[in-house]
Amino acid sequence: MDISLGMDWYLPVIWSLLLAVAIAMYVILDGFDLGIGILFPFARSELEKDQMMNSVAPFWDGNETWLVLGGGGLLVAFPLAYSIVMPALYLPVIFMLLALVFRGVAFEFRHVADDSRFLWNIAFAAGSTLAAFFQGVLLGGFVQGIKVENNAFAGGPLDWATPFAALCGVAVVAGYALIGSVWLVMKTDGAAARRARAHAKLLLPVVLAFMAVVSLWTPIAFPRIAERWFTTPNLFYLAPVPVVTLLLAWFVRRWLEEGHENLPFFGVIGLFILGYVGIGISIFPYLIPPSLTVWETAAPPASQVFMLIGTVFMLPVILGYIAFVYWLFRGKVREGEGYH
Repeated sequence: MDISLGMDWYLPVIWSLLLAVAIAMYVILDGFDLGIGILFPFARSELEKDQMMNSVAPFWDGNETWLVLGGGGLLVAFPLAYSIVMPALYLPVIFMLLALVFRGVAFEFRHVADDSRFLWNIAFAAGSTLAAFFQGVLLGGFVQGIKVENNAFAGGPLDWATPFAALCGVAVVAGYALIGSVWLVMKTDGAAARRARAHAKLLLPVVLAFMAVVSLWTPIAFPRIAERWFTTPNLFYLAPVPVVTLLLAWFVRRWLEEGHENLPFFGVIGLFILGYVGIGISIFPYLIPPSLTVWETAAPPASQVFMLIGTVFMLPVILGYIAFVYWLFRGKVREGEGYH
């Protein structure tokens, strides 16, 4: 048996799954603290804003570790894909990173500010909203496809700027606001929690509407996606995905109405995962839709194995650290309490 041929087959699949997990972890974990920033303007007092920020203070910077893992993993495991994706989506990547930096600075400076606190409130909310929007734009630009010729990006610098990408941007803002609101339901009490529960009830149907529009737009606009979902026998195999999504959304709504504190958060995480699975079904095995697969863009097997060895050791450490931090800072953050 030729071992190298085996590696050529399964190593890119392993790395694509690792990248998928890293991106999913980032979207879920950094999503709720970006959602806090998106909801920031709706808080009624500075004490409520303090409570909102303190609910994510121990976690927010660690959550962004997954973004580094996703970008670094793409570079080392799929260098050809990295060399195409970056010039194709360079502007929204830069806008997203600048917004994250601006938000991070605002997070730290607001705590020590006095007369200028209102400016840092604006910076925190704007940075969070723009970061979320451009993450959605990146998703839309990626799903709609990248023009490639001779294994190089052959499009223009604004190819990503389409109505579909803008729709995805607004959808991600709404989604992050939803997961941020159910996080506040779980982690705060008093006025902050009551307002967050009301926001969650309003945002849930909005997010479902965005999911429905994107789910209909993609097969209509991109025949390759329509073929994946609506040809037999795929139609029967994949039908449970939207059905389970609707059922879970119904449960989330019911849990919010019944006053549950933890279940809505985990239910919304389930909705995010189902949407993410739907995107994966639509594009896999293409890493550069619609032309280059994970195998065509992969690094040499020796490079993948070398990096995989390090990842096997480091990933449990990262997961263990995250689990420890979330366990250590479990419980609610009450008005006037904080970790600074």
